[in-house]
Amino acid sequence: MIRKLYDWVLSWADTKYGVPALALVSFAESSFFPVPPDPLLMALSLGKPKKAFWFAFVCSAMSVLGGIAGYFIGWALWDLLSNFFFTYVFTPEAFDYVGTMYQQNEFLTILGAAITPIPYKVFTVTAGVFHISLISLILASAIGRSARFFIEAGLIYFFGERIRSFIDKYFNLLLILFFILIVMGVIVVKFLLKH
Repeated sequence: MIRKLYDWVLSWADTKYGVPALALVSFAESSFFPVPPDPLLMALSLGKPKKAFWFAFVCSAMSVLGGIAGYFIGWALWDLLSNFFFTYVFTPEAFDYVGTMYQQNEFLTILGAAITPIPYKVFTVTAGVFHISLISLILASAIGRSARFFIEAGLIYFFGERIRSFIDKYFNLLLILFFILIVMGVIVVKFLLKH
């Protein structure tokens, strides 16, 4: 089923509805949809490299808005929708684990989910359930999602089709390394501010 959804998402790249589809998938993936917008973003960017950064902006903005929607699903509708989410979107164990991560550092937890291949929707919905700061969610999401999608767009803009197989093969690893660098930077800044 996921493969069919993935193929369906990619099929929009060759139509005049590619950008609206990208916006819709970006929004929905942040709260309930299982297929990330990255494949469609890459397909659109490869088709029109000069618009790659515009596609990344659409993807980022709609993903952050979708994250806010996910937050309000968790905050206001969790009692009604929890069975759906536990059946189709994420496990109770993932839910509990994210709750403990929020207790350690909610901003870095969301930032990590926004940048890396971790399912972002788990974090946006649980953010609402656990009533974390909406400002933290928006700020971390804006930074993380923009970094992720603009890196993809930039690679395609500058390297074109040559970079596609590299992205497919190593992109998740690159995002994780990028996130580690951000966390290390935050730790260094905190250390310097204390001394």
